[in-house]
Amino acid sequence: MIHYRSNAKRFVISILFLTVFCFGTNVWAQDGKALFQQNCASCHAVNKNLTGPALAGIEERVPDKKLLYAWIRNNQAVLQTGNKYFNDLYNQYNKAAMNLFPNLTDGEIAAIITYVNKAASEAAAPPKEEGGAKAEAQGSDNSLLYGILTLVLAVIVLILLQVNSNLKRLTDEKEGIPSYEPVPFWRNKAYIALFAVVLFIIGGYFTIQGAIGLGRSKDYQPEQPIYYSHKVHAGTNQINCLYCHGGAQEGKHANIPSLNTCMNCHMAINEYAGEKLYREDGTEVNGTEEIKKLYKYTGWDPQAKKYTGEAKPIEWVKIHNLPDHVYFNHAQHVKAGKVACQTCHGPIQEMGEVYQFSDLSMGWCVNCHRESKVQFTDNKFYSIYEKFHNDLKSGKMDSVTVEKIGGTECQKCHY
Repeated sequence: MIHYRSNAKRFVISILFLTVFCFGTNVWAQDGKALFQQNCASCHAVNKNLTGPALAGIEERVPDKKLLYAWIRNNQAVLQTGNKYFNDLYNQYNKAAMNLFPNLTDGEIAAIITYVNKAASEAAAPPKEEGGAKAEAQGSDNSLLYGILTLVLAVIVLILLQVNSNLKRLTDEKEGIPSYEPVPFWRNKAYIALFAVVLFIIGGYFTIQGAIGLGRSKDYQPEQPIYYSHKVHAGTNQINCLYCHGGAQEGKHANIPSLNTCMNCHMAINEYAGEKLYREDGTEVNGTEEIKKLYKYTGWDPQAKKYTGEAKPIEWVKIHNLPDHVYFNHAQHVKAGKVACQTCHGPIQEMGEVYQFSDLSMGWCVNCHRESKVQFTDNKFYSIYEKFHNDLKSGKMDSVTVEKIGGTECQKCHY
């Protein structure tokens, strides 16, 4: 029995090691991308200038690693040193203040830069055939491969345990030590108990993950009655988000724009002549036909240049939903907090059909409040915080987070 317990312990240790290795490798490989999306994607892209410059080639532009890391953590401090490159960059982008990231470690910044370099090199690589691109996309997640590898290695471990048991029995027989017929592993109580424990741990892990994600809609991307491309409107044509979603600056809800807002432009623009549009499944979209759908809903006759009176509402599918007990005010974030739309909605200017970029969980919101720096300068909404203003002027503190002005108190978000 002691012999079997020893084998059982080895088996459990092997399985736990393989599980940690497989899951851990997958998580570590994603750190750079996750950190980029969490901290940088709202203002930067890899190969395209957005609110800030493209990050591809940042190490070539700023070869001084120490200076680069200092800029990322506290750009205002670097600007005060009079560095020519960063001051020119600051002026080039209309003196838009970059967020401060004092909590990022050297390892995290290095992971972000590694991801940027990898993404830039992949974008510069020659295009592959469609089949190869799809195969590469499907193979980007190695979880299945790691799972199969874990299963194969577990079988090998079981086989080696049986071989070891048989060799031990043969050795005992040769030395005259009485041996007993080994109990098959499928009837061995120790193995059965260990299998149950491992199954319980794995099942519990996935059950907890499922419960945590219950009700969340991250990556939810429904098909809308009219294919409206934010990439065309907000990206190519540079239409300000607040032109259509004026409520985001003035009220709690961002609001879906009225059809009159659409017709302000599309009375004159009755056909689409831009780059080809595609849905997520790869099917091509006829932009001109989508404009005709708009005319049908508004009751506009493009030939007679007048309304027919046969308008009907568009049944847009809502994408972003919060629980009823959660209070969120767009104006408080957009107007008072100076939060960019991309912070929560991702690179909206690059999306065809919109999808939910962030999981909008409580942890996600709380972390944002803990890390986001409040723009105190020239912001009348925070003029009453005299102590913080005095501490900033005296140098006692270099920034104020949302948490310090009550941003993590329960009653701020829950009725």
